[in-house]
Amino acid sequence: MGFNLLVKSFWIFGIDRTVQNTVGEHTYGMYFALFNFSLLFNMFLDFGITGFNNRSVARSADFLHNAFSRVFTLKLLLGVFYILFVLFAGLLAGYNASEYKLLMFLALNQFLAGFILYLRSNISGLLLFKTDSFISVLDRIFMISLCAVLLWGNNVLPFRIEWFVYAQTIAYLATVAVTLPIVLRKTKLKSPYIDYVYFRRIFTKSIPFALLALLTSLHNRTDSVFLERLLPDGSEQAGIYASAFRLLDAAMMIAYLFSVLLLPLFARMIAEKESVKALLKTSFTLIFIYSVILAVVSFFYSYSLMELLYHNHIQQSSDVFRLLMLSIAPLSATYVFGSLLTANGNLKTLNLIAFSAMILNIGLNIAIIPYWQAVGSAMASLCTQLLIITVEIVVAVKIFSLKLSLKYILKLVFFLLFTIVAGWLSLRLPFAWYICLGMLLAFCVFLSMVLRLIKVRDVISLLLKRR
Repeated sequence: MGFNLLVKSFWIFGIDRTVQNTVGEHTYGMYFALFNFSLLFNMFLDFGITGFNNRSVARSADFLHNAFSRVFTLKLLLGVFYILFVLFAGLLAGYNASEYKLLMFLALNQFLAGFILYLRSNISGLLLFKTDSFISVLDRIFMISLCAVLLWGNNVLPFRIEWFVYAQTIAYLATVAVTLPIVLRKTKLKSPYIDYVYFRRIFTKSIPFALLALLTSLHNRTDSVFLERLLPDGSEQAGIYASAFRLLDAAMMIAYLFSVLLLPLFARMIAEKESVKALLKTSFTLIFIYSVILAVVSFFYSYSLMELLYHNHIQQSSDVFRLLMLSIAPLSATYVFGSLLTANGNLKTLNLIAFSAMILNIGLNIAIIPYWQAVGSAMASLCTQLLIITVEIVVAVKIFSLKLSLKYILKLVFFLLFTIVAGWLSLRLPFAWYICLGMLLAFCVFLSMVLRLIKVRDVISLLLKRR
């Protein structure tokens, strides 16, 4: 996990950030909006198969042997359909020739990335977490190598955003070439073939997963698209939003890795009639501590962090970042409770939650963006995530008969309040901002131990389950 975080952090802060600083907010904002536009239609690329496959393989390894050849063929057919659909949607959206060309390669990249996720769903479903962890960073390693040469080894031509996209294409192709043989060794491969009856059966079972993926993308990835399309300076505003979103995306890596771990564990435990309460409490506590610390640090040190990372629009990026990072707490918790409800098969409930979130997010974006621009998108995102996690917690408590200990709740509240007060006080210390930030982090870790929120034996238990 440590290597995973190191590689992805360098990709985000060493490569992706440098690309934005090099090409500028306007150009990067255009790329960021197109990238998120391609993500909106991932339902047609995957149709929920990856989530369904991960859960099915975790419940029974025989599913991989029986289904791989047919699902493999289905994924290829869906990939072709997805690329054609994105290109058609791009025409309707009115993108110009250069934007449309970039969208073509972004759609191809999404297909390749989705295919890698499908292959990884087989690996993680078999609980081969070390192998899955390695594959999860392989594409980034290839991308870092290519982009490093283009950014720092090229002294002749100015870096172009197209090179960034082409490098991703090459990296994804190389990762598929490495990952596919690994999966093939774990299954009894038959020649890929089209089985319409089986496809119809898979679609029937995966429709809830597909709908959830669509609704989630619509309330998570439309912000930059609305900014770019609704405002006269939309590309620049999307670039400002991207500069703040990049840090949220980086911070969410821990929560995402938790979800990759928790979904198959929850599925296996539920299938074997084991209680999930201890695992749920441990994982939520760790995520809560992590997200609260990051939210407080980001809120009080937003300007200093933006000034450290970027060259332009520091104050605007800081305002967006301060609000956007408050979303990390509900977002991180959603990875825990969402994984639990997915593993339990409560897809109808999750889809209703996601649909409500989509309506709220789109409505707020359309209403707020013309007045508040990128800050308005951050506000819409925060409101949406708060709605989602509130309902998911209520549903999980009811379904799993979770008993909320008053002592435990008070510990969480005290930790939150003391962390906020410590953040405010740290700004008034007579030291450089980075020293104050380090002291704040140390205090928060110490506070979590004093309140006995972190218990070593629970963390060890979680790690042992991972194996």
